Amino acid sequence: MHDQFSTHLAQTSPYPIGIEVERAEGCYLWDKNGKRYLDLISGIAVNNIGHRHPHVVQAIKIQVDKYLHVIPYGEFSQDPQNKLADKLASLLPDQLNCSYFVNSGTEAIEAALKLAKRVTGRHQIVAMKKSYHGGTHGSLSVTGNEYKKQQFRPFVPGVSFMTYNDLSEIEMITDRTAAVLVEPIQGDAGVRVPDQAFLAALREKCNETGAQLIFDEIQTGIGRTGTLFAFMQFNVIPDILCTAKAFGGGMPIGAFISSKEKMDMLTHDPVLGHITTFGGHPVCCAAALASLEVLTEQENWINEVAEKAKRFRELLQHTSIVEMRQFGFMMAVELKSEEQVINVINSLLERGIFGFYFLSCRNAFRLAPPLCITMDEIEWACIQIVECIAETSGK
Repeated sequence: MHDQFSTHLAQTSPYPIGIEVERAEGCYLWDKNGKRYLDLISGIAVNNIGHRHPHVVQAIKIQVDKYLHVIPYGEFSQDPQNKLADKLASLLPDQLNCSYFVNSGTEAIEAALKLAKRVTGRHQIVAMKKSYHGGTHGSLSVTGNEYKKQQFRPFVPGVSFMTYNDLSEIEMITDRTAAVLVEPIQGDAGVRVPDQAFLAALREKCNETGAQLIFDEIQTGIGRTGTLFAFMQFNVIPDILCTAKAFGGGMPIGAFISSKEKMDMLTHDPVLGHITTFGGHPVCCAAALASLEVLTEQENWINEVAEKAKRFRELLQHTSIVEMRQFGFMMAVELKSEEQVINVINSLLERGIFGFYFLSCRNAFRLAPPLCITMDEIEWACIQIVECIAETSGK
């Protein structure tokens, strides 16, 4: 264990990076020795607008001076919640007009599954192999990774797994299915992009059977793929949309979004069908609204993703790269071994660049830069990445 961590602070891994963070701004972090790091992972797809965007910081300060938590979610009318919900409704299709704000991505998934069961009166769930939806019990139940799950059984019953992007298994969805849960682009599996026909077929099958189609856009949302949400590029609209990570502009907040008619079913039989004490925290809602304002009103960063992503693809060329999978600013650089991936990540860290691994795709490293990264920063970073790949491959 690194000396930087308190012995009283729980850890998730015996091998934390251990950087002692002093401050962060834009695309950069600084440690306590003054060393600067270019953040090419955005806090794992959280800081899409960069660290501490001034519009978000100002919104937080204004709200802090008014009130913090006042009551569990849903009892008082609070301007930050109302304005954020209205903003989302204005940006999303008509059938996604009602938001429920929660604390995290995994809670959004948990609540979305509950909503699907309440709407349909069914309990069977179809999820995807190699998926990742969070670390709580229900979210692990629908995660298609046995390594993560093996020590925590039993899980929620009634979950079946189909192969992502494989239309031959679509008959798994039946009139007993409550929900089909899918990431429009599988993130933790190493950036796996579906065919348009696959997502369209899921939509059609759900229409046919009455199952609810849930899109997990926790990582793909809030501009990362070049549109506000990835589903907008596939022309397939889910029944329930989940978001988190970048949603709060650096503050912790998630949401599950559906129609007002469906959401109202959580208010009766039983009342408080989903409840959360800190969900919709006014400071987090103020930050989320400010973040959406940055992306949709103040900056053109979402529209720049395609061109900037293309530059990464053009420059990241080396014989040791087995494959580069990319959808906007979600990138997986696959190398020949897990050992080389670890060596590249460590070498990048020495050069002042944060890259990171995938939990479920160990022979690739992830790049998920802030949308505000400049072309000059991309070009410098790509030079460093290719040099690290060359050094670790002996070529």
